[in-house]
Amino acid sequence: FLPFFFSFSRSSAKLVAPLGCLVSRQKHTLPDLPYDYAALEPHINAEIMQLHHSKHHATYVNNLNVAEEKYKEALAKGDVTTQVSLQPALKFNGGGHINHTIFWTNLSPNGGGEPKGELMEAIKRDFGSFANFKEKLTAVSVGVQGSGWGWLGYNKEQGRLQIAACANQDPLQGTTGLIPLLGIDVWEHAYYLQYKNVRPDYLKAIWNVINWENVSSRYASCKK
Repeated sequence: FLPFFFSFSRSSAKLVAPLGCLVSRQKHTLPDLPYDYAALEPHINAEIMQLHHSKHHATYVNNLNVAEEKYKEALAKGDVTTQVSLQPALKFNGGGHINHTIFWTNLSPNGGGEPKGELMEAIKRDFGSFANFKEKLTAVSVGVQGSGWGWLGYNKEQGRLQIAACANQDPLQGTTGLIPLLGIDVWEHAYYLQYKNVRPDYLKAIWNVINWENVSSRYASCKK
């Protein structure tokens, strides 16, 4: 087993080389939101955003730091049993940090509408139309059993866009190899206070705040 180790900026999250960086690694921190908690209203209310960011995401960050510290100690001792036992915590909390770091930048109070340029052309090529793409990603996200994420990813080997679902906080790239472009959080903490158990209503609303500039930038970067 190899653990996940991560590097973050406000607009990106990516896997980096394992093990060697552990000795001198800096602790992960909660990224600032690029907008106010109330900025996505009425589609996602301020109370949800505040709890989601300052409580849920913060918990993943804290628990990831704890797990990595324990892993560092186990590595120094050559304690392989403990290293293996820490894998679920590293995957869950590391994935939670990666996923949410992407998610916040995928949203914008000036979002919605449709993408333009190369991304739009790729969507038409791989899904037939934007409407078909939107319908498929919505259906995959609605269909996630329990907690998880719906994703638009880029398959670098095939050079095409692909839709996928991940359970819990499994990170898209670390578990499927797809490069994440757009993630939709369908954990209940992302919508329950406003939409109760009606996940389809939340998914209908979230398209009004999708930051297509960010998604397009991610697409351009992963094609380089």
